Formats: sequence, C-alpha cells, structure tokens
Amino acid sequence: MEPYYAGWLSILPPVIAITLALVSKEVFSSLLIGILSGTVIYTVGTGSGSLIVGPVEVMFSTMLNKIDFAIIIFCSLLGALVYVISLAGGSVAYGKWAATKIRSRRSSLLSTAGLGVFIFIDDYFNCLTVGTVMKPITDTYKVSRAKLAYLIDSTAAPICIIAPISSWAAAVGSNLRATGAFDSDFAAFVSTIPYNFYALLSIVMVLLICITGYDFGAMRKSEEEAEKGNLGIANDNSATVKFSPRGRLIDMLLPIGALIVFAVLGLLYTGGYFGDDPQYHTLGAAFGNCSAATGLMYASFAALIVAFVLFVPRGLISYRGFMEGCVEGIKTMMPANIILVLAWTISGVCRDLLQTPQFVETVVTGGSLTAALLPAVVFAIAAFLSFSTGTAWGTFGILIPIVVPVAQALEPELLVVSLSATLAGSVFGDHCSPISDTTILSSAGSGCNHVEHVSTQLGYALLVASCCLIGYLVAGFSHGNLPLSLGTSLVLLLGIVIGLHVRNQKREASAIRP
Repeated sequence: MEPYYAGWLSILPPVIAITLALVSKEVFSSLLIGILSGTVIYTVGTGSGSLIVGPVEVMFSTMLNKIDFAIIIFCSLLGALVYVISLAGGSVAYGKWAATKIRSRRSSLLSTAGLGVFIFIDDYFNCLTVGTVMKPITDTYKVSRAKLAYLIDSTAAPICIIAPISSWAAAVGSNLRATGAFDSDFAAFVSTIPYNFYALLSIVMVLLICITGYDFGAMRKSEEEAEKGNLGIANDNSATVKFSPRGRLIDMLLPIGALIVFAVLGLLYTGGYFGDDPQYHTLGAAFGNCSAATGLMYASFAALIVAFVLFVPRGLISYRGFMEGCVEGIKTMMPANIILVLAWTISGVCRDLLQTPQFVETVVTGGSLTAALLPAVVFAIAAFLSFSTGTAWGTFGILIPIVVPVAQALEPELLVVSLSATLAGSVFGDHCSPISDTTILSSAGSGCNHVEHVSTQLGYALLVASCCLIGYLVAGFSHGNLPLSLGTSLVLLLGIVIGLHVRNQKREASAIRP
C-alpha cells in the first residue's frame, strides 16, 4: 500500500483511540475504532477501494505487516512460566521468605523500584519480570496494583534510556550513527544521559513516592482502596492457582534467575557476540547489534525448560499438569497480546500510511524558531508524537535526523541538550500513552486494569514532564548549564510534591473537623 500524506488528519486516529479509552474505560474497542478511523481517512484520501470493505481490508493488511511475533511469543511463554512457578509453589515460598526480609510497606516499594533499576537490559523484560517477582510482596502490604504498575513502568523505559548497555541504547546509537555527525555514537549517547531530565526525574519521583508515601490524584484513591483490601487486581489468576505445598524458594529464584541469564545470553547471541564477525565480539557492539525481541523469546523458552526440569522430576507438578499450566499461563497473557497487536496496528496506520512523521517534520521545520527554545520545543514535539503513536523508538528515529541539523544550524552548543530532550520527550510519551508497549506490559505484569494504570500514573508523569520542560527552557537560555537546568527541575519537582501533600493534609483535616 502506498503512503498518503494526510496532514493534521494523521494524528486523528490516536486522539480518537486515547479519548475513547479514557472515557469508556474499555481499551479494545477504543483502539479498534481508532484504527478504523485511520483506515477510513486513508481509503477516502487515496480513493482506493470501497468505503465499506476498503478500511477493513487496509486494517487487516496493516495488522499482518506490523505484528511482531517474537514479542507475542515472549509474552505468552513468560505468562506460562509465571503460571507454572505458581503451580509449583515457588511464588508462595518466595512470598514467605521475603516476608521475613521485607518487613514494611516502604521496603516492599523500594525493593520493587530497586529490582526495576537492576533489570536495565530491556524494558519488555523488566515490565513482566518485576511484576512476577514482586506481586506477592506488595499484595501482602496492601499496595495497590496500580501503584505496582506505576513503579514497574517508571523503572522500565526511563531506566533503559540512560543505561549504556541496553536495547534502547543500541536503538539510539544506530540513529545517531546514521546522522554522520558524531565520531562515536556510543560516546554521543553517554553524553545525553545527564541532560535526560525525564528519565532522571522519574527515578527521583519513584524514590520520593516510595519513601514518603506522598501520593496524590487518582493514585491516592487507588491506594486508599487498597488499604481497605481492594487491590485492584485484574487479569491475574494467581490467587486461584492450586499450588504445591512442597515448593521452595529455589523454585522461584532459579527459573527467574535463568530467565535473566538467558536474556543476556540471548541478546548477545542475536547481536553476533558468539558469531564469526569479530566486530561484534565486544559487549557494546553485540548489544548494539542485537534483536531484543528474538533474544527474549529464546530466553523465555529456555527458562521454561529449566522450570520443567526443576518441577516435573521432583513431582511438584505432573507432566500433564505442567503442560496444562503452560496453556493457562498463555491464556492470562491474551488481553495484553491483543492490545499489543491493536497498538502496533494503529501505530502502523499513522506512521506508514498517513505519514504522521512527515507532518511533524513539516511543523518542526516550517516555522521560525529561537535557538534558546529549541530543547523545550523538541521535548514537547517528541512527547506529543510518542504519546500519539505509542512508540518511543519510532519517535526518536523520526526526530533525531531532524534535530541534529536544526541544532547545528541554530546553536551547536545546544546539540547534546536537544538530543537529550528528544529522548526524554520520547520516553515521556511512551511512558504514559495507553497504546505504548511498555504501558500495556506494565499493566499485564502487575495484574492491573490497563485503563486504571494509565489514569493513575498520568498525573505523576505529567508533573515530572512539566518540571522537565521548565528545565529545558532554562538549559536553552543558559546555553546548556547542567547544574542550573537540572537543579531547577529537581527543586520544582520536590516543591510541588511536598506542596500537594500539605494541601491534601489540610483538606483531610478540614473534612474531619466538625
């Protein structure tokens, strides 16, 4: 299918989908309607096909082209692994052990955040693994699944985008290399880390919320419900699983540990580390050349084999029970898989058919722009595009080739800051978009209703992003002064969170006072 330049209409499908999802609280039909609105625009604009059959034909053609089966298989196998670990009693055994080590609600939250930071290789792997490991602990201390999803999501993409050895660093490096403006794409990526305000402030926000408990907005309501026993559990069958009473701690740690080890090996393997080409025989080069989805697919399958060898011979699960457990685990991932397919489809309709990137490029390059405003403007555009399309990788892939020459022409001193703003805005949009892969997987990994996850974390993400925007304005006018710009963002974030907490306390006191 030939692309069609739809102008401002190219952003209409994601706007429709996101608005419907937030209003109706139902994501499947919202995404489907958004997709069909885009294919109708394409069919009318190109004049190809019947208005009745054409949009449906375009939708399914795009869907077939955009499906990443490696991610679907990875998610499905990970669901199977989680389920059989529960059947073997590993999750219960881990919960009992962790209860002796993690003895407070604050510790459970900090442990969740710490594990999310530790798993920095890939955001998909992070989203599902952290939820699997920490759900039993956070449930014990009545942490809402919405908050668990927020912690997972906030330590996925925001961590990967500042980790020099990660699938995200590889993706950014490849885009930087293509510009030809840098002697070393790795060094260029590392130079963006201190100016990636959204990633850095997201980590600060997570720690602040975990330590102080200063929740606000929709998240505060979810936490109040959790204290009453309503954790907001959705798409999670672990509570009804009949587990083996003979399960031990090793039955949880060994399969998950194997998953981590095989994930690293899988990424290195797909990156050519064990191949014949010597240019990929270093860790950095191999990670830069890896296929994250394929490597993680291999890892989940290998971890499932480890679980089979560990559980079945010892009689924790019968052979038939293990296979049936795998099927049940795959079923639990069906909602997430369907959302992923629909999200990929709407993204494909916008990017490939309606040419949203070209529309954004026209907006960026068409008007006069003061150099000092460049970082803030780039951050806002990247955030909008990433939120609308649900992909950070696609967004910085679109904008980096545009931002580099624009920054070099307007103010070379702000090149690194502008690149950082591109990455930060892309991660912000990806972080809070309902159609983002990581947002969907965070909901699935935590067993949280997807729309609730989106609505509860949106206030936190917007607050961090607003502080970042001010920081990029300061950076632009101060010629990239890092202490001043980052310090401004940090002070703003701390002040607003504390101010919101004080306001909430006053409201509660007023409500109690006769």
